[in-house]
Amino acid sequence: MSSALVSYRRDGEIALVTVDNPPVNALAREVRAGLLNAIRQAEADTEVHATIILCAGRTFIAGADVSEFDQPPQEPHLPAVTQAIENALKPVVVALHGTALGGGFEIALASHYRIATATTKVGLPEVKLGVIPGAGGTQRLPRLVGLPTALQMISSGETITAERALEIGAIDEIAEGDLKTAAIAAARRLATPGAVPRRTGTLPVPSAPPEIFQEARRQASEKQRHLQAPLTAIEAVAAAASLSFDDGLRRERELFLERRASAQAAALRNAFLGEREVAKVPGLAADVRAREILQVAVLGAGTMGSGIAMCFANAGFSVLIKEVEALALERGMATIRKNYQASVSRGTLSPQDMLRRLECIRPTLDWQELADVDLVVEAVFEDLGVKRQVFEQLDAIAKPGAILATNTSYLDVAQIAEFTRRPQDVVGMHFFSPANVMRLLENVRTDRTAPDVLVTVMQLGKKLGKIAVLVGGCDGFVGNRMLAQRTREAWFLLEEGALPQQVDAALVDFGFPMGPFAVGDLAGLDIGWRNRKARAHLRKPGVRDCDLLDQVCQLGRLGQKTGAGWYRYESGKRTPLPDAAIEELIVEHSRARGIERRTIDDQEIVERCLFSMINEGAKILAEGVAARPVDVDIVWLNGYGFPPWRGGPLFYADQLGLGRVLATIENYCERFGPDFWTPAPLLQELVASGRTFYPRRLLPE
Repeated sequence: MSSALVSYRRDGEIALVTVDNPPVNALAREVRAGLLNAIRQAEADTEVHATIILCAGRTFIAGADVSEFDQPPQEPHLPAVTQAIENALKPVVVALHGTALGGGFEIALASHYRIATATTKVGLPEVKLGVIPGAGGTQRLPRLVGLPTALQMISSGETITAERALEIGAIDEIAEGDLKTAAIAAARRLATPGAVPRRTGTLPVPSAPPEIFQEARRQASEKQRHLQAPLTAIEAVAAAASLSFDDGLRRERELFLERRASAQAAALRNAFLGEREVAKVPGLAADVRAREILQVAVLGAGTMGSGIAMCFANAGFSVLIKEVEALALERGMATIRKNYQASVSRGTLSPQDMLRRLECIRPTLDWQELADVDLVVEAVFEDLGVKRQVFEQLDAIAKPGAILATNTSYLDVAQIAEFTRRPQDVVGMHFFSPANVMRLLENVRTDRTAPDVLVTVMQLGKKLGKIAVLVGGCDGFVGNRMLAQRTREAWFLLEEGALPQQVDAALVDFGFPMGPFAVGDLAGLDIGWRNRKARAHLRKPGVRDCDLLDQVCQLGRLGQKTGAGWYRYESGKRTPLPDAAIEELIVEHSRARGIERRTIDDQEIVERCLFSMINEGAKILAEGVAARPVDVDIVWLNGYGFPPWRGGPLFYADQLGLGRVLATIENYCERFGPDFWTPAPLLQELVASGRTFYPRRLLPE
């Protein structure tokens, strides 16, 4: 009765049930069916005294099958599998290795004995996808570890180590030596004549003061603001404390189905699945092989260059970091050492790993040392003339087949490629600051970039631990082109009556971790000011412009590093404080411009900042700068702090209703003119045809 994904064999009186569904043994329908059949077969086999569930490959069952996320559920459902395991008359031992997460851990909780390797991690991370455990996890875990620990694990979704799981009672044993051998030994100990399996569902829930639920709700509301699933998970755990086991299971299932059908779950699924989807580039042949990258060079040892060098060193690459002056090079190396030392101080990096990574980075002032590298990432000043000098020099020195990448944030990569005799080898690799921390990598193609270069930089993104998105060339690409719309509207809102703290508060309430003015102060206002001055020639005569940033910077207020920007900062602190001087500057600016200030509500702030971005996103799609809506959304989710539980700007627009979005944009076009608010033709077309950016299957029914 073995299936392709679940095998069944006997080792004497022990049934060995093995799941083999690479890469992570996900709980696909065939796996669920195979497990259910195997348990029934073991129960029916008079020569079997106990059953062991284990997995082939690098991990135990790591959760659900993501390919089934947006399909109607298929039988057998996981609760039927876990209940069959728990109800088995013969002991069921589960052997855990790698990660046992979500439904995989629920199978473990339903088993009668849990043994794991020392490196195993377990957990119920469902809240991170907007749902809750739905196969008994919220009812069984409290019976094993107690209510306080179960509440924390389930509402946070965090994983724990095998050592911690043993300490709290979530598992029974850590295997010494071979896991399967230890599991068989445990099964034989349990399979004594007359022994009754220890069923988790029959255990009492340890008593705890009723206030723990109120405290858990308070903490969830504070630490996981906006998220609905943690509060629902707490309600499900409360059911374990107040209802019978069977009634608790029914309540858990009701709550699970409610969450699964919610808008937040749909949005979080989009964020989760999108990270995998963007790695698959439409139009790239599957047989294109990546170029070999062993030696990397980074040009520029400033903030971006040093961070990029760390990215490659962290992934084990040998990195040259080049500057034109010894002092600038030493500053860059000092920054790198300081960043690594900070990680050691926090306990997130060992001193030995710090030394290994530092050994991967070699500073140089010599152009000729770049002659044999496989990849050069240019991170010099954002000026086309400077880029030209750099790429002409690289073209003369770099070996044939070396990839020449630019980290430009806005400039035309195709134009930069024409500074060389090898445009097929030139590509954009737009890292986000701080490069050694931020997950997003915007890879920018030109019409002449070779396919194997595109495959290489996309694979490099994965090796660097980044989420790489391939986009086309245009001013600002995807992320910064859309950001420019939000920034413009934020400035206009100040002119018309808002203040920085009101704009920031409205967008934080929407779900961003920080508002645009606080972000500007954190990054340094001189960065945006320098970019604004460099792009002054792009402004059209007679089109509205706001120079408030110029005025703030001219006062020497460059953000946190100078103690004042849009906000003021007390000595040594990073908390932004509203500043009467900025309010006075803004009010006087409005008066001088002849703009009558008015009361602006938060809804208008959010609409103007967000809908201007959505409109631009539609243009980006129509132009082919982004191949799919998911490319736009993953850029914003991972590079700009867009709240994952809203799914991304275009997914959010679908959930709001594109008709509503278009009508609002048309209203702003009437109020403020067509310069910035002309509706995108694609948005008009989608509304007229009743379509959405995404297929409707991704939206909750």
